[in-house]
Amino acid sequence: MMELVAAELDTVHERIAGRFGRAEPRARVREYVSGLVAGLERKNGWTLAEWAGEVSPDGMQRLLRRADWDVDGVRDDVRGYVIEQLGDPDGVLIADDTGFLKKGTGSAGVQRQYSGTAGRTENCQVGVFLAYASRYGHALIDRELYLPRTWAEDRDRCHAASIPEQAEFVTKPRQAQAMIARAVAAGVPFAWFTADETYGQAKYLQAWLEDQDIWHVMAIRCSDTLTMAEGERRADGLIAAVPSRSWQRISAGAGAHGPREYDWARIPVRAGWQRGRGHWLLARRSVSDPKEIAYYACYGPRRSSTADLAWVAASRWHIEECFQQAKGEAGLDHYQVRSWRAWYAHITLSMLALAWLAASKAQAEKRGSAPATPA
Repeated sequence: MMELVAAELDTVHERIAGRFGRAEPRARVREYVSGLVAGLERKNGWTLAEWAGEVSPDGMQRLLRRADWDVDGVRDDVRGYVIEQLGDPDGVLIADDTGFLKKGTGSAGVQRQYSGTAGRTENCQVGVFLAYASRYGHALIDRELYLPRTWAEDRDRCHAASIPEQAEFVTKPRQAQAMIARAVAAGVPFAWFTADETYGQAKYLQAWLEDQDIWHVMAIRCSDTLTMAEGERRADGLIAAVPSRSWQRISAGAGAHGPREYDWARIPVRAGWQRGRGHWLLARRSVSDPKEIAYYACYGPRRSSTADLAWVAASRWHIEECFQQAKGEAGLDHYQVRSWRAWYAHITLSMLALAWLAASKAQAEKRGSAPATPA
């Protein structure tokens, strides 16, 4: 089994080899990715260099900061590899962001801002990601570093962190939109898109998705409004009027302590549906605390059932699993770099490592055997 896992790394390495201009970084990147999943307590320049048998971290740091390779090209290779291994027409695209706690003020994009990782405001960088999930597994396929407005307006600070002159302030939903557009252009097979309320409350993202006929289920705030025949109505007011018989108990999938069951209800919203398409407000209510309700704006095939929409909403948790696995097993948050380019380089290679793990797991399950831990 270990030989099969190592052979898969050779396949992945061969896939990206053409993105490297010289033999030295081309060889080093294989050791870097192998080290990311090697079970090291910390995965930084020193420990990865030691893993590769190098006497100093200079080579690993040069790989991230200055070496001649196409970082965005490798990102595209990661996406293509994930689709080859996990692709399915019923797949789901998922957007979310995660924080990277940092010290100091020099790292690109760092400031005191909300970190979902910490659950509070911290000094951190924030990355916006796009994940792909299917019946075969899940992995991250795209990424953007969030650049706060205060950074974008301070060109001297941007220059110090090697942030490109063309980099501007872009909202997280706009970053997600750009990544979805790249996935569509690349022919990624998927049926639905989902995201939390950071993205769902952006009406412009909802409108763009509908214009592209991308079916979606996105969380919104209870105070967000939806268009009804009588005008704009708050989500919580609409759901409060739903009769009790309209709620259905549906499992949102397996959790750590058994099936994650909730009560779900939906109502149609917006008049003038286009042919074959519909709009709904979906609500998810806690079984143990009926006052705990989440709300979703939905667009998709007119034939979609409440169970279909609930399944898509629950699929969002796959990106949380990606973050947990990437940070725990592929060193996503272990980097010690400050520059813009180095952040993208490390994050992209960590995504590649996660994709390798996901592919190895999927292949092992197809063979009916447990995946081995890469060495």
